[in-house]
Amino acid sequence: MQLWPLLVLLLLLLLLLPLLAVLGQPRSQDAKLTWLASLRHRVVWWALGWAAAWQQWRLEQSTRHVDQSQQQALRWCLRGAQRPHCPLPGSPDINTFRNCLPLTKASQVQEEESRGQLPSPTSNQYHGEAFLQATLLGLVALKKAYPEVLAPGSTARVTLTSPWPSPLPWPGHALGQASPSGARDPEALLLEALRCPRLRALEAGSAVELLDVFLGLEADGEELVEAIATGNPGGPLPRRAAELQEALEQGPRGLALRLWPKLQVVVTLDSGGQTEAVAALGALWCQGLSFFSPAYAASGGVVGLNLWPEQPRGLYLLPPGAPFTELLPVKEGPQEEATSTLLLAEAQKDTEYELVLTDHISLTRCRLGDVVQVVGAYNQCPVVRFVRRLGQTLNVRGEDLGEEVFSEALGRAVRQWLGAKMLDHVCVESSILNSSEGSAPHYEVFVELRGLRNLSEENRDKLDHCLQETSPCYKSLRFRGSVGPARVHLVGHGAFRALRATLIASPCYPFPPDMPRVLRHRHLAQFLQRRVVS
Repeated sequence: MQLWPLLVLLLLLLLLLPLLAVLGQPRSQDAKLTWLASLRHRVVWWALGWAAAWQQWRLEQSTRHVDQSQQQALRWCLRGAQRPHCPLPGSPDINTFRNCLPLTKASQVQEEESRGQLPSPTSNQYHGEAFLQATLLGLVALKKAYPEVLAPGSTARVTLTSPWPSPLPWPGHALGQASPSGARDPEALLLEALRCPRLRALEAGSAVELLDVFLGLEADGEELVEAIATGNPGGPLPRRAAELQEALEQGPRGLALRLWPKLQVVVTLDSGGQTEAVAALGALWCQGLSFFSPAYAASGGVVGLNLWPEQPRGLYLLPPGAPFTELLPVKEGPQEEATSTLLLAEAQKDTEYELVLTDHISLTRCRLGDVVQVVGAYNQCPVVRFVRRLGQTLNVRGEDLGEEVFSEALGRAVRQWLGAKMLDHVCVESSILNSSEGSAPHYEVFVELRGLRNLSEENRDKLDHCLQETSPCYKSLRFRGSVGPARVHLVGHGAFRALRATLIASPCYPFPPDMPRVLRHRHLAQFLQRRVVS
């Protein structure tokens, strides 16, 4: 089963034989380079298509025999485990595995990693066959949905990180991506993309990172236009610079399509905390464009494959390979007492589960906190939609207000603020900022908006009203006076971009970026507090 790379290499060599013969024929240098690029593009796509077909066949086999596939995934994780003093016998079954290793929260795993009790991931970039499978199947799905976006020179990446779980440098270069090879400066990537008016696809590591790219483009637009006009880097393009200047002067709404009129799709890697960034991009800069994520990623690896790019909200297949995946039924109220997990084949439609991952590095049954809802099946494996994160709940009086409930209420309130578009938000429990002295505990909410420069008291009150309408528990606590009204603060432009730069600088910041919606650390809350403008 591991012979397919050799077969691909052999077939590529066979394809190169007629190429060498043709190169000996006389033709102009420019025509020869164009012809070579076109041939290389076809050869690479042929090889990628062949490899993707092989991965698709393997996926079909593993999802049809999901119990056997999960047993193999568990044996692989145990064989490569690096955790000392492992309590498991040599080849345990799944029941023994569950009994010997207790469920652990992601926060506990991070604490053990920081103390050196667990080995941390060796790289921020993914590796392994599961990641290669997600990349190959994602590329083929993208090409099928948008046939023109992967033509030579039609795609550009504008962040240092890639949306593809297993970046393939040589196909990317051979496919003619408009990105300088080996770039280490985000500005160089953006400049190269801006020089190419015929782009059909933008790539970014995550929607949050792409949001920061467009915010930076607005802030530094004049310098970027000047660099393109003067040819730094590359040759001077005064006409293109004039087009960019005109596009920027018309504001953020629909900016991407003014910069690149043929743009069709934005490719980012989906993970926790990206929903708000996708909504902000779709409402402003990327208005009219489709979004596609090849996979759903967490710190443990790729946990979901996207085989349906035409779906407006991401649907993901939970594959049965490594990392070993279990499903923990989500119960009403606190989840501390839940201990019994299910395998993938036991998932029930319309039921919500928390994902539990075990990888070969730490050999820890880690509760990710990511909650999925089963919406269908692919052979014997569940197809899911990601719903919320349990770690992003608000709890000042036992109300346990979830991320999705708060986001729904805030979105409803913002729609009542005339002209406002929300870019980002976080919430802080008042105890973090010591702001509840002399009053009941409450929420401190920080928002970054477009279209509204200050907030009236009437606008601020609307959030509290929407929270009461959305959450009966919150409404009851407010009626009894146990919880005070939510306080809303408007921060200046670029505040969240600066916050993310601070988060990324932290050595324990996860990859892919997991944007928090509830801040638990006082210094981060005070960071935003210093940037309040209204």
